[in-house]
Amino acid sequence: MLLDYEPKILLAFGEAVRGRKKFSDWLFENGYPELTALTNAIQSDKSALEWLLQSEHAELGVLSNAMDGEEDAYKWLHKKGYDFYIVFADACQKKERALEWMQKNGYQIFNRLALIIFAELEQQRKDLYNPHKLFRR
Repeated sequence: MLLDYEPKILLAFGEAVRGRKKFSDWLFENGYPELTALTNAIQSDKSALEWLLQSEHAELGVLSNAMDGEEDAYKWLHKKGYDFYIVFADACQKKERALEWMQKNGYQIFNRLALIIFAELEQQRKDLYNPHKLFRR
């Protein structure tokens, strides 16, 4: 569960999502391959998403799908009791209610991560319509 990671690990994860490869490498080399895979899944790497879904960290793969707004992912998270991930996925879509709830309940680091992830997802959406970036990924 993301809530179980130390703040420095979560901060490294946020930097990895921003595209800073040295943080992604550090996470992988220091025993956090699931966070490296989640980073890559957020960045649209289908093989990383598949790895997560087939691993003992399947909930992180489903979380990645929920961050993209996939309704079935939300249903799965709810069914399995991952309520925090539901709020976090909403925050990653910049839903104000989720961001306010996390702030109010002491999850500021997750607010920071949600805004980083939102920025990455927004850039991906913009890149879909940029003919110069269509074939780069």
